[in-house]
Amino acid sequence: MLKKQTVWLLTMLSLLIVLSVYYMTSPNGDELAFINDSTEENGTSTTSGDSEEKPDTGEKSEADVTTEPANVDELFASIRMETMDQRSEAKTRLEEIVASSSTSTEEKNEAVSQIELMEQFASKESILEESIIAEKGFEEVLVRAQEDHVQITVKADKLSAQEANSIMQMAADEFNGAQVDVKYIPQK
Repeated sequence: MLKKQTVWLLTMLSLLIVLSVYYMTSPNGDELAFINDSTEENGTSTTSGDSEEKPDTGEKSEADVTTEPANVDELFASIRMETMDQRSEAKTRLEEIVASSSTSTEEKNEAVSQIELMEQFASKESILEESIIAEKGFEEVLVRAQEDHVQITVKADKLSAQEANSIMQMAADEFNGAQVDVKYIPQK
């Protein structure tokens, strides 16, 4: 019987291969998404996919060529996948510490508490995403949490200061007063 870790590794490798083939064969395979961060007057950070217009001189250098953002849903999915991979790798390392006979009890306890913290972050991220979608009506929401910082990105045509503040309050309540950044990516 295969171990849980082996099945997970094979699943992730299979997914990586499928995604690689998909992006290599897609008609826009060479284009990358561009997200431009800017700040509004209220201090809320926002994201837009638009870049500054440059006069057309007829010649295009590599720096002048910008591509349209990839599908926002795909972008969110890839960020979620990357976060899950990073957490899974960290959890595997921590589980190895717990399973090791050469580590002290204090180190094992610290590793267990870090595993629990990662699981809490993942759970709270999911709860907050679902809450924002349900209460605010956004199509897609991405929440990424670290120790004392939460970054929230929503898919919306625009994000008012009142909506951003409401989202920040929801996140601060869920993550016990952590610093919160709210951004948005315009729908295409």
